[in-house]
Amino acid sequence: MSIDNSLPTILVVDDEESFIEALQVGLRREGFRIEVARDGAEALAVFDAVRPDAVLLDVMLPKISGTDVCREIRKKSSVPIIMVSAKGSEIDAVVGLEVGADDYIVKPYRLRELVARLRAALRRGDLSKVDDEATGVGTVAIGAVSIDPEQHVVMIRGEVIKLPLKEFELLYMLMSNAGRVMTRDTLIDRVWGSDYFGDTKTLDVHIKRLRAKIEKMPSEPQLVVTIRGLGYKYEKIGA
Repeated sequence: MSIDNSLPTILVVDDEESFIEALQVGLRREGFRIEVARDGAEALAVFDAVRPDAVLLDVMLPKISGTDVCREIRKKSSVPIIMVSAKGSEIDAVVGLEVGADDYIVKPYRLRELVARLRAALRRGDLSKVDDEATGVGTVAIGAVSIDPEQHVVMIRGEVIKLPLKEFELLYMLMSNAGRVMTRDTLIDRVWGSDYFGDTKTLDVHIKRLRAKIEKMPSEPQLVVTIRGLGYKYEKIGA
């Protein structure tokens, strides 16, 4: 059987055969190519070999945890990563967000919801490659922080820092609208897509990670400030 290389490739990392089998059938029917890894070590090897378009990554894995797999992937790629938690608690999945995942989903989930999240993540990845050419917007600099969407570079007090894709998009959105309150719904819509199924916890975790990298005192933010009951605002002040 020939393989259609034009289809987006999803790396499914899970050690539960029942979920793997269901995902292989369901996701292929929805137009995805599927690669499978059943433990963390295999996940990293398959990722390097295949370079998938997105990763569906279970938190609880043999050999290397999903959180550590996410951390390792983030060192070399901004590919969309959706964490999967089998627990009733979402704590482990939220930890995944803190090390660079783009989204999370809790088992059991509906295939339709998963497919919607995957497609939204893939669209955002594609749009990030052309947004700069489409808008013609260049570097935004406020105080000691500057962000260059064309080169995907952020500099703080003369030092280049690395940001995962979603944190980069959040910072660019906030800095491009400095002085204006950006509601949670607006930020989620612009960064995760209008068909995003998740809650605002994903946004809040990414804001927390962003503050840890750009604020002098993350616990008392002066740049990305919370506007209670509304959302966030990037202040027009120096860092």
